[in-house]
Amino acid sequence: MGQIADALDAAISDLLPVVGDTARSECLLLMAFATGRQVSSLRLSLDDELSDAHRLAFETAVAKRAKHQPISQIIGYRDFWKHRFIVTPDVLDPRPDTETLIEKAVELGPFNSILDLGTGSGCILLSLLAEWPNAAGQGIDVSPAALDVAGKNAQTLSLMDRSEFILGDWCTGISVKYDLVVSNPPYITQDAMDALQPDVRNWEPRMALTPEGDGLDAYRAIAIGVQNVLKDEGTLLLEIGYDQGQEVTQILVDQGMHDVQLFQDINGKDRVILARMPNRKTA
Repeated sequence: MGQIADALDAAISDLLPVVGDTARSECLLLMAFATGRQVSSLRLSLDDELSDAHRLAFETAVAKRAKHQPISQIIGYRDFWKHRFIVTPDVLDPRPDTETLIEKAVELGPFNSILDLGTGSGCILLSLLAEWPNAAGQGIDVSPAALDVAGKNAQTLSLMDRSEFILGDWCTGISVKYDLVVSNPPYITQDAMDALQPDVRNWEPRMALTPEGDGLDAYRAIAIGVQNVLKDEGTLLLEIGYDQGQEVTQILVDQGMHDVQLFQDINGKDRVILARMPNRKTA
């Protein structure tokens, strides 16, 4: 037994050298997870007694965070766009940067049919389906474990009837064409992987982070494959690294895509690239 405040103070001291200034906010979130409370109510009850079971759950969570495991994996979810998504070590942790892609798609839409390449948790496809009640879509991924997470997220959001998750490698084997193709592919260069924070480098699936080499192989594969899965005058939206705009633009133009545009994230960095398929009937 003991007070919540005392357990928090001890945990903050343990995590401060690991995570820095976010130690207090992270400990509050982990305590809320361990005790089944909301952070807002927890702040008002710091003098409450902490049961042995809750203390053990909290200390276990803090020990995981001290090993740099991401909080989303510890608590099992990440809030993204307007929804809460299940997160495991088998999928990329949804990031605020990727909301730039959702925002741009919503601005351009609605679209009736969507293909999400490298779907991971399904956060992109499912966020868009939730925005457009008449839309349906498929998510493709090479990881069966990731597809399992995406399916659970679809079930949680009551979107199973309008979504389908399929094992596959980019556009290979897809026999239908879509109005909108989206993707947040792996784009970190092999050399840059070593510089990533251990929270990312050691805990998120490597194949969702980097295609190795120069970081552009996924864009090359998508630019070629999308020719067979995107309708004439259809839209392609891709997340990119902040310094990859010129290179990815050239990759898409080389494959005949047009109306290529770059859009910036909340930090003013290039984050999303748009391209459209020409009308091949009149070309």
